[in-house]
Amino acid sequence: MPSANRQPPASSRRKGESPGSPTTAARERLPRWISERGLKATRQRDLIVDTFFSSSGHLSVDELLAKVQARDENIGAATVYRTMKILTDSGLASARHFDDGQTRYEAAIGRHHHDHLICTSCHRIIEFENERIEELQDMVARHHGFQVTRHKLELYGLCKDCQGRR
Repeated sequence: MPSANRQPPASSRRKGESPGSPTTAARERLPRWISERGLKATRQRDLIVDTFFSSSGHLSVDELLAKVQARDENIGAATVYRTMKILTDSGLASARHFDDGQTRYEAAIGRHHHDHLICTSCHRIIEFENERIEELQDMVARHHGFQVTRHKLELYGLCKDCQGRR
């Protein structure tokens, strides 16, 4: 398996992309994953991948579709859904299911573990990391003889802005 620190050649990067960027990593890993499954590379998929990895936050398919169609109005929702399934299945994106009823996606490469604060009023999502919380979760699991393989922490409430509106 190639080293995680291997940089793709400059010719495979787009102008402005850094060697270690999520877009560059996806561009390196995705074609191999697609060809191993007998799928074909497409210009539309490349555009969706570029748009997704150049965006920040947690995007729904509708939000991603709007960004993609600003670049190519002929790309439809089904193509975006299929591409996001490929990115999720390949481990390049994570699907998140928050209380707003929409699946939201975030890049899974080049990211550290983090948790989420979700505003139930404006649906703002704030990412945070807290080592003490992680240590307490590990301690609780050990106390119960439980081996954690993965977890997610989502706290729901009102963000500072929405609290001020009440």
